[in-house]
Amino acid sequence: MSGRVAVFAPSPELTVTVEELDGTPDIHIHAGGQGVWMSRMIESLGAEVVLCAALGGETGQVLRHLIGVELKARDVAARNGGYVHDRRDGGRDQVVRMPADPLSRHELDDLYEMTLVEALDAGVAVLSGPAAEDTPVPDSVYERLATDLGGNGCRVVVDLSGARLAAALAGGPEVVKVSHEELLADGFAASDALPDLVDGCRKLAESGAAGAIVVSRAAEETLAWLDGKLYLVEVPELSPVDTRGGGDSMTAGLAAGLALGKSLEDSLKLGAAAGAVNVTRHGLGTGSGDVVRELVERVRLRPWEDS
Repeated sequence: MSGRVAVFAPSPELTVTVEELDGTPDIHIHAGGQGVWMSRMIESLGAEVVLCAALGGETGQVLRHLIGVELKARDVAARNGGYVHDRRDGGRDQVVRMPADPLSRHELDDLYEMTLVEALDAGVAVLSGPAAEDTPVPDSVYERLATDLGGNGCRVVVDLSGARLAAALAGGPEVVKVSHEELLADGFAASDALPDLVDGCRKLAESGAAGAIVVSRAAEETLAWLDGKLYLVEVPELSPVDTRGGGDSMTAGLAAGLALGKSLEDSLKLGAAAGAVNVTRHGLGTGSGDVVRELVERVRLRPWEDS
């Protein structure tokens, strides 16, 4: 294996967060979005990563300097989105949000071609989405990428929901990561009860997911379908600081494990450990690779039949 992962993140976001430090406002400016957070975690776990994205407008100009991992970017006229959050009272109050602009046909073609080249060279690809309400690229892009990459030997991991997930499933990805809320919202499960989520995994498998389906369940044990066998994933209990981003870190660990030549089972353990570490931190897609690797030894896969 090349030890390299290509992450498709069509439109990263510029994030501005206002916190309080010693009684005065403290402003933080970062690159954000699912693909950016995943890429940071993949790199921290020892795999090489390349982020494939479109950058445009003033937000795109700033993002180019903030992403922090290897970047392959298509310069576009379409603006990247962004938001301003006020966290001085401990919550996340959204002050303003600017949605991403849709890419033109030629911009989309160039981004697709660039992603195809990078992902085939890497051997492992993660297909991530922009914010749910943004539509910089049509959903059909995810089906095309999953089909073209998987059909040419690239191992495809998707972390999507809604119409994007449905499109990607039609392309037959190897690994699908969803949250239990997404499984419910997309109609695969009747409730968040474990037997219903198990049925949801089976329905997902029938919809095109090939090797593995991983369902994160917030503070509960992750449910995993690996090559037709069901497991509950037990991780060490850690005190949470911010639960946002735990699922993205899990996906990053899965992809990093595959890139480093690990089995699906060991990649899942790495992902579970990465997700567990992320919720102990304020940043999304953060965590020391050394801590994650230490926790991996404490992750257990319990067969569903033993539950």
